[in-house]
Amino acid sequence: MAPADDAREEAMKRLDERAAALGARTQRPVTSHAGEQAVSQAYRIIAELLGGVLVGLAAGFIVDRVLNTTPWGLIGGVLLGFALSLWMARRTANRLMALARQDAEPPPSVPFDDDDEES
Repeated sequence: MAPADDAREEAMKRLDERAAALGARTQRPVTSHAGEQAVSQAYRIIAELLGGVLVGLAAGFIVDRVLNTTPWGLIGGVLLGFALSLWMARRTANRLMALARQDAEPPPSVPFDDDDEES
């Protein structure tokens, strides 16, 4: 039974080699999506900036209609919306910077130079 086992082991070995070759050919290369993520985060910050102003504009318009303070509700709403949008954009940017710092490698250390000291 030794020749049958040898033939079976040879067949299994060839099958494993063929499977490995097929896996190597069909495997997709790993690509970085850092550029796409940066663009999506930039669009998010732009949306926060525009959204805050538009929400403030709508709130000011509603205040003007309800309280009959024609220009002041709109002006105050736009200013509050602008301040809110700046705060949200800065919060998002700070969070992204914290994530970038975590992913970044530590800077290389600089060796100490004793030559500049006088004895």
